Amino acid sequence: MPEAAAFSTSPVLLGGDNRSGTTLLSVVLDSHRDLVVGPEIDFLEPPNLGPHVLDATDLLAANDPRVTGIVKSAIDPFWYDGAHFVVQCLWFGLNFDDVRRLVTNVMKELASDIVSFTDRCSLINEIGEFRRAQTGAKRWGLKLQRKIAQIDAFAGLWPDAHFVHIVRDGRDLAASHLRTVPEWGYRTVAEAAHGWREIVSQPHRLAPPERYLEVRYEDLVTSPRSSLMRVLNDLHLPWHGAVLRHAECEHALFERPYGHPAAESTGKPLHAGRLGRHTQDLTPAQIAEFEGIASSELARLGYLSASSLVIDA
Repeated sequence: MPEAAAFSTSPVLLGGDNRSGTTLLSVVLDSHRDLVVGPEIDFLEPPNLGPHVLDATDLLAANDPRVTGIVKSAIDPFWYDGAHFVVQCLWFGLNFDDVRRLVTNVMKELASDIVSFTDRCSLINEIGEFRRAQTGAKRWGLKLQRKIAQIDAFAGLWPDAHFVHIVRDGRDLAASHLRTVPEWGYRTVAEAAHGWREIVSQPHRLAPPERYLEVRYEDLVTSPRSSLMRVLNDLHLPWHGAVLRHAECEHALFERPYGHPAAESTGKPLHAGRLGRHTQDLTPAQIAEFEGIASSELARLGYLSASSLVIDA
């Protein structure tokens, strides 16, 4: 990638599989005085991101019924990606005018409709820098979610970025998807096992080691202080006790939840919740099926003993 394509900013980019605690971590870090961290912004769709988002912004601002449904099935499929992008920007603290201005400026600067991967990342960079300047934070952050599997591409564009990958016991994640996640989640144990293994096995192999950190969800909720000290040390940021009191802090996501599936749960203090839920929510056969597919990564991450290791399917 040409050097000219790289951004000079230093974001904190979070990632992990769906239902791994990515939103919780983003809100916790957003409580730090030097950080402004938003939930995910899905920016790889639609094909012509710029014009589509501008039109979707106008529809949302006008409360057009094609884009105002809370669930995906209630939104016109043609407009879903654009409307969702705008709503995610609102979760990050922007308003409709901010979105219009930033998208328009990037389109003019790049003389494009924001189609290429680099151009899309340019828009994300401008959004992050806008929020950093607006809040007075030293650094901005955002969730890459499952896109962290493409960490090498992001690391090339942001040579000063730090990546934090939150991982969760894949068996608990599978139980969460099968029991509580709507249509966008994994539908079978095998699908969950293959998907989880794909996400957790790639980033640590592809990332620049000095800019990458794995954090277990289980450690975050059971030993929050030590876990967050480790994260902040990796980010070269001082300790700030507000990260232990995220539920008491102001966050754009809490003010404008707009149907975010994790807004309510992340508004509660850190708690262990249902760790090990797979032992109650999955059958022994389902657990064995998951372990048969993803045992090597379960063992690497400390969720499965070496004596239980089986050859992945």
